[in-house]
Amino acid sequence: MTVIDTAPLGVADQSRPTTVHLFGEIDIFTSAALRRRLMSTLHSSTSLLILDLSQVLFCDACGLAVLIGIQRRARPMGITLALTAPRPFMSRLLRITGLDRSLPMVA
Repeated sequence: MTVIDTAPLGVADQSRPTTVHLFGEIDIFTSAALRRRLMSTLHSSTSLLILDLSQVLFCDACGLAVLIGIQRRARPMGITLALTAPRPFMSRLLRITGLDRSLPMVA
């Protein structure tokens, strides 16, 4: 799993969302590192943190737990977590788990 954070160094421009591009697999082997990276990103994020899922190849329950956990930590900080560009398998996974109703999607 690779993460590319497009948040600027230092103070983020609040007029633009912070976007994190996720690549590869989000599973039991990569979820701890992803959680740490996203927690770090929250501290420099704008009020909208977008996770680009277009290059995610696989996601298991551990990966979904990371998304839920980051959302729960973002809310008290005034940050909205949103997802974008999920592949069909990921859209289906979000839909059958009901997470499509609690994790907003953006274009």
